[in-house]
Amino acid sequence: MAGEGGRRTEREPVAVVTGGASGIGHAVVADLAAHGYRVAVLDRDAPADGDADRVRWVVGDVRDPDANDRVVDVALSSFGRLDLFVGNAGVHDGGIGVRDVGGAELAEVTRYVLDVDVVGYLLGARAAAGALADSGGSMVFTLSDASYLVRGNGAGVAYTAAKHAALGMVRHLAADLAPSVRVNAVAPGGVVTGLRTADGRHVFADADEITATVRAFNPLGVVLCAEQVAPLYRFLASPAAAGMTGEVLRPDGGLTVR
Repeated sequence: MAGEGGRRTEREPVAVVTGGASGIGHAVVADLAAHGYRVAVLDRDAPADGDADRVRWVVGDVRDPDANDRVVDVALSSFGRLDLFVGNAGVHDGGIGVRDVGGAELAEVTRYVLDVDVVGYLLGARAAAGALADSGGSMVFTLSDASYLVRGNGAGVAYTAAKHAALGMVRHLAADLAPSVRVNAVAPGGVVTGLRTADGRHVFADADEITATVRAFNPLGVVLCAEQVAPLYRFLASPAAAGMTGEVLRPDGGLTVR
């Protein structure tokens, strides 16, 4: 995709990824960059070892409309176009049930999870929609097995509500933005990452215990890593998926037949 002397050609695709500093988002950024994409990333942290040539980092919060506008502006000003928006930044609720905490704490956690996992996605979609319509591009969002399941996967009521809402959002955006922009999603199950709870705790702090639980929970007995999931985002943005919108790929070890 590069022209003579390494110059970027007009056909070289450009992506925006939110939550790209760790976990699945980091793997998606690396996969896209390795396959010819230029990428602008929005995250609260910017790694010191980021690829300065192919990747631009914007420090900000996905709950902030201006931050979402800014990362799209960086993609357009640095790379000249936008072909893919990946909404990925997320936060977990720590598995709390509706009777596990007081009303004030439940309200605070739920608002925070919904703000990051749903409102953050919508703000990113709004910021990217115009440029993607111009290029005939696509959006791909990170969902979860919690977009379909309500028990047994460690998700609490707030996270389950947020991921169910995000599934509805994907379907609505797919209808709303067709035919100019395709909108799809990936819903991983049991991928051990650096996902944190609303109060900053690591969801997968005990990796060995989580791994054993995930293996026992899904029919294939597998635990996928972020690098195995990342290529699915690139596939959904590719011409091979040109006939797909409103669809969700579920790399979850076969939970649909559980």
